[in-house]
Amino acid sequence: MTKIYFVRHAQPDLSVQDDLLRPLTEKGIVDSKKVTEFLLDRGITKIFSSPYKRTYDTVKDFADKSNLDINIIEDFRERKIDDVWIEDFNTFAKEQWNNFDYKLERGESLNEVQKRNIAALLKIIKENPRENIVIGTHGTALSTIINYYDKNFDYSEFERIKPLMPHIVYINFEGDKATEMKEFIL
Repeated sequence: MTKIYFVRHAQPDLSVQDDLLRPLTEKGIVDSKKVTEFLLDRGITKIFSSPYKRTYDTVKDFADKSNLDINIIEDFRERKIDDVWIEDFNTFAKEQWNNFDYKLERGESLNEVQKRNIAALLKIIKENPRENIVIGTHGTALSTIINYYDKNFDYSEFERIKPLMPHIVYINFEGDKATEMKEFIL
């Protein structure tokens, strides 16, 4: 049995449009301490994270207090929308959820995001059986993982969790099969 706690990042500073370098807000920094408190007694043995600053910083306090390294996994990065800032994100997101292959010219489809996230996840499960693991992630990336295991997770569910930052989803795996899923709102 492998236990994985997916931690969606805390509140980011949207005034910084560089997706890779976008930091947490002051509220996000405070909320990352809630993540630490939640995870401290879960017997976590490994931490993995997207390379994006807001995600790394959300799990960093917990890593420091637990004396664990954060292993960066490039494939856990958030979906690339395009090379330019999208003003009408909601319309774009709805179109992607209606058509998992929809993408802008220099962006990724939800199918592509899901495939790379699931491949990275399955590799971690295979290499770390029977571990308790934290994976720092993003709203869309996490949503595609949940959708892979629960097809009822659709656009309305994505909309429901969109404001939840930080957000933790626990999935228990027997081998590579998800056997239990729980959501924690901090």
